[in-house]
Amino acid sequence: MNSELVWGTSFFSGALAQWIAQCSGLPAVVLLLALGLLVGEAGFGLVQPAALGSGLEPLVGLLVSLVLFDGGLNLRLAGRQLQRTVIQLVLVRLVLGLVGGATLAHVLAGLSWPLAWVFGAIVLATGPTVITPLVRQMRLQGRLAQVLEAEGLILEPTAAVLALLLLQLALGDLSGWQELAGLLVLRLGGGTLIGALAGWLLVLVLERLPEQAEGLQLQVSLGVLFLVVAGCQALLPEAGFPAAVMVGVVVGLRLDQQAGRLDASIAQLAQLAITVLFPLLAADLAWAELSPLGWGGVLCVLVLMLFRWLVVQVAAVGLPHLAWRDRLMLSWVAPRGIVTAAVASLFALDLQAAGVPGGGALKGLVFLTILITVGLQGFSAPWLAARLDLLEPELPSETALDAAAGLAAGLEQQPGGEQVGALKAAQ
Repeated sequence: MNSELVWGTSFFSGALAQWIAQCSGLPAVVLLLALGLLVGEAGFGLVQPAALGSGLEPLVGLLVSLVLFDGGLNLRLAGRQLQRTVIQLVLVRLVLGLVGGATLAHVLAGLSWPLAWVFGAIVLATGPTVITPLVRQMRLQGRLAQVLEAEGLILEPTAAVLALLLLQLALGDLSGWQELAGLLVLRLGGGTLIGALAGWLLVLVLERLPEQAEGLQLQVSLGVLFLVVAGCQALLPEAGFPAAVMVGVVVGLRLDQQAGRLDASIAQLAQLAITVLFPLLAADLAWAELSPLGWGGVLCVLVLMLFRWLVVQVAAVGLPHLAWRDRLMLSWVAPRGIVTAAVASLFALDLQAAGVPGGGALKGLVFLTILITVGLQGFSAPWLAARLDLLEPELPSETALDAAAGLAAGLEQQPGGEQVGALKAAQ
């Protein structure tokens, strides 16, 4: 299949999904996933990502780093309560989420223990590629939206590094858990340190550019970001993701107002990346990879979704400001997204090349997790948030404001309009 046609169809499918979401009010992430399945191997076969060859992986990595950079720019954890909430949730999920996900995958879905641990690490990621569009579209209250977005920004790069190391352990490339722990600290710490340094240098450059040169600011920011991510990936595999988050965090904190103007452009590009990547990666899924899992795979994902309730309850210990409504909402919203899909697809190829059985089952279970979590939570989260009274009040639309202004102007032309005009001027 022609690679240009693959990209063109993917872009069109994503744009169509966004348009339907805008017109219908349905969650965009659900429609992006659905259209990706429709045009991919599970549907009409119009998009075949395999036709893109080995060039797809680095491009996906760079586009995902753009989304992480955008999330880092907006990461504002003001106040100790919010910071403590995020830290506790992340730490508890790292331990309980990893153990719980691996156990369920082994017992219910039948994965071998080495691959079950890889699955547990992969599904730790609840990335901003899904969380951010979802919470913004349904207008979730600021504090909960910040917790969910920060959880995704921290766990997505962490899960990618941890999953890769667990895969290497399963393939026999690592000597044991002690070496795995050392490499995990090295890659996460190295990526974070390089990202912080690059962010500081980027701030120095951006401060010296004229404010009106917004296009140049964007180009310089993207150039530095992609160079840092590519360099980290070459030195420390998968360390580019934590580096991308850290670059955004440093730039966002140091530039403040100027970062807000930069983020307006970055956010548009990040949305474009989500629009094309989600259908493209969903198109790679074939029903044949899901059918061998049977009802055990479905049950594994459903229990994993309910298991998050226990994780959130443990993480909420000592946090009295989290009401039961907040904990219930945090327990339900945990869809998996692009990085999860990309990592699973790559690992399946690595396992196949190494002659290790179970790679297809691992990929199928991960994609089944994405399908069920995005579908169920994407549709139900806005309804649940409304029932729990956790939505921000909707701002008056420009159309309503224009109509009000027109009505006031019309009243001024009626008898007695002088008093109306005077009252309007006084307001």
